[in-house]
Amino acid sequence: MPKILNENRHAVENEYWVFGYGSLMWRPGFDYLQSQPAVLTGFHRSLSVYSHVHRGTAEKPGLVFGLDHGGSCHGIAYCVAPEKWSQTVEYLQAREQVTAVYLESNETITLTQDHHRPVNALTYLVDRDHQQYAGRLNFDQQLQFIKQGHGQSGKCLDYVIATAHHLEELGVEDGELQALAKACCV
Repeated sequence: MPKILNENRHAVENEYWVFGYGSLMWRPGFDYLQSQPAVLTGFHRSLSVYSHVHRGTAEKPGLVFGLDHGGSCHGIAYCVAPEKWSQTVEYLQAREQVTAVYLESNETITLTQDHHRPVNALTYLVDRDHQQYAGRLNFDQQLQFIKQGHGQSGKCLDYVIATAHHLEELGVEDGELQALAKACCV
C-alpha cells in the first residue's frame, strides 16, 4: 500500500496538477489540459531508486529517478481536468507505486511560464525507508546499474538518455546527468 503525504491538498481553485521529473516529462500516459515547465523547491532529482520492475529486475536492478530532500528540481507540470482527476490518480498509482517506493504527496510547485505562479501538484517523492532506496551512488556505480537495467518498460539507459534529452530541450543544465547519458552511449 503506498504511503500518502499531504493528501488533503489536492486542488486550489479547482485546478489539478501533476509534477513530472523523470519519464512523466516525456511520457505522461494520461490526458491533460496543458503542460508547462515548473520548479519544485526542497527536493532534487536523483538516480536514487533501484528499479525492480520498469527499468530492471530484482536480480539485475536498474536505477531510476526519485525526488530526494534538498535543492530544487525542474520538471513539467500537467493540469488535469477535474472530471479526469480520479482516473489520472489511479493510473499514476498503478504506474509509479508498483513496489511502493515513492511517497505520494501534494507539494507546492512554481509554474515558470505563468508569472511564477505557485500551485499544488501531485508529486512522487522517494521513500528513504524503502529497501529500493539506493541513496547517493557515485558515478561509476550509477553507470553500472544504468547499463545493466532492463525491465518491462525498457532499458534503463534509454530512460536516462531520454530524461537528459528532455531536460536539454527545456534548457535545464544537469552536468552529472548529461555525463551519465553520454557515458551510456559509449
